[in-house]
Order: sequence, then structure tokens, then C-alpha cells
Amino acid sequence: MQPRNMSMSGVVDLAAVKAAGEAKAKSEQARAEAARQAGQAGGAGPSAGAVPPSALVVDVDEAGFERDVLQLSAEVPVVLDFWAEWCEPCKQLSPLLERLTLEANGRLVLAKVDVDANQMLMQQFQIQGIPAVFAVVAGQVLPLFQGVAPEQQIRDTLAQLVQVAEERFGIIGLEVDPNAEGAAPVASATDEIPAGPYDALLEAAVVALDAGDLGGAVQAYKNVLADDPGNTEAKLGLAQAELLTRVQHMNPQAVRAAAAENPRDPAAQIAAADLDLVGGHVEDAFGRLVDTVRVTFGEDRDAVRLRLLELFEVIGADDPRVSAARTALARVLF
Repeated sequence: MQPRNMSMSGVVDLAAVKAAGEAKAKSEQARAEAARQAGQAGGAGPSAGAVPPSALVVDVDEAGFERDVLQLSAEVPVVLDFWAEWCEPCKQLSPLLERLTLEANGRLVLAKVDVDANQMLMQQFQIQGIPAVFAVVAGQVLPLFQGVAPEQQIRDTLAQLVQVAEERFGIIGLEVDPNAEGAAPVASATDEIPAGPYDALLEAAVVALDAGDLGGAVQAYKNVLADDPGNTEAKLGLAQAELLTRVQHMNPQAVRAAAAENPRDPAAQIAAADLDLVGGHVEDAFGRLVDTVRVTFGEDRDAVRLRLLELFEVIGADDPRVSAARTALARVLF
């Protein structure tokens, strides 16, 4: 696929964002092509971006806690199982947690912490007895339960955790490929990849954007997503086109004046955040909406939270500013 540049003068570095999205899409195409070729050769290749089932249950220690738990929690809820070899109840609970995690098929990761080898973590979590189970979502620590609970109760608790992660933070977990272990090497993302089946529609969307036909661009991206809901370029393009549609007729001075006069007004703050993002002030946009979530309730809070999740789509989940904002959002919600 040849790179395509979008003419979006004045918009938050969307050209760079789109380039990153296209690079990711090309990498995923490379993996898909490698999988297809492996299948033709009689083998099974890994799905694009997928992890093996063994990656869903891991042992963590103090040295790797930030990487293996805190950073990962921006992509998938991480359940922490504090245990010890001498703990008999732990020997009942840990296998159950492992089984339920594998059944969740990527919507959870289980991180096991041996308290004897990680006394500092035990102190930081103020654990009085084991087994003790916590969760980390978007960098925010949530206590779940202590001791051995009935299986159905644990199932319900984990289901609620998954629901909270998806609905409040847009965290949908990891893709799992049971054939990923021992799979053939993935093709390089720089290899030439044949044009994909949606290139014509994606090109039409870009042309529409360049011509100022935002409605046409939105529809073109939706057409792609109707057949391929996971298409990276279409999701990114749709989020950008919808943002541009919202701001195209705004009076910036009036919008910012209304936001300054009404700091608790969700609609005023949402409109100002859209302008912030279009103007390249990403942290300001995210911070404005996180602050508004803090001071609103009910339907107003949900409206602000959902707009924040939409703006995350514009920037992309891999951007560190998105991860930081997810963590900030978790802190004000819990």
C-alpha cells in the first residue's frame, strides 16, 4: 500500500497520526500475509498482533511490575494474584484464576506475585493476608477480594471488571492466537504487500477529505468498517473525519468563552476539547475532559467520558498521552 497524506490544515498533527496508523496497518497486513503463506505451506501462522495463550498468565516481580502490570493495564485489565508456596488456600484459588483467565480469551491477564520474593509489593498493597486479589485497569489499582471465594462469585467479579474496562476506558483486551507459540517468523513490515481489498474505498475517503466533503469521507470509512470492523486505517480516519465535522462550523472564540464561563457544563467543555485537539493541544483536550468527568455525574459524566474515548481513537491507543489520560480517567472514576 502506498502512503496517502491527508490535507487537514490546522488539525492536530493528523498527518503524523495517520502515518503511524498506516504503518501499523501495513505491519498487520504483513503478518496476515505471512499467516496466509504459512497456511498455504501447510502451517498455521499467528493472527495479526495476537499473543499466545501462555502470555495471559505470567509471574511478575518488583523489577518488572511497571512494565508487566501498570503499562499493560492500558491495553487489558490485569488481575493480581498474591500467593505463596506455603499458602494452602492459594493452591485452590490460583488454578481457578488461571482457568477463568484463559476462558476470558484475552479480555484479562493474570499476574501472579509470590509475596515471599516480593515483600515490597506486599507492603505497597497493604496486604494483611493471602490469597489476596487485586486488579489494575488503566494504571488504577482496584481491590477485588481476599481469601477463597466461590467460583460463580469470582466469575461475576471478573465479568464486571471486563465490563468496566470496556465501557469506561475503551480497553478491550488482547487478541489471542492458540497457534502463536512456535509459529513461523513474521514477515517484515517493510516487505512489499499486495494492495488490500479496501484500498479503493480508503482512497476515496482521503479524496473526499481533501475536497472538504466530510460527509462523504465519514460514509466511505463506515463502508469499510461495515465489512471489516477491525480495519485500523478506517477506524482512525473515521474518528478524524467525525472530529472535523463537529468543529467545522464552530466559532472558536464563542466556544472558548462558553467553556471558561461554565466549567461544569459538559456540552461547553466537550466542544472546547474538540477545538483543543484540532489545534494540536492534545494534553489540554484530555485534561479538560478528565476534569469535567471529576465534577459531573450521571448522564452528563457518561457523555463526557464517551467523548474522551472518541478522542483517544483520533490519537491512537499506542500514544503515551492516551495511556496517561486513561490512567487519569481511572483515578477520577474510582
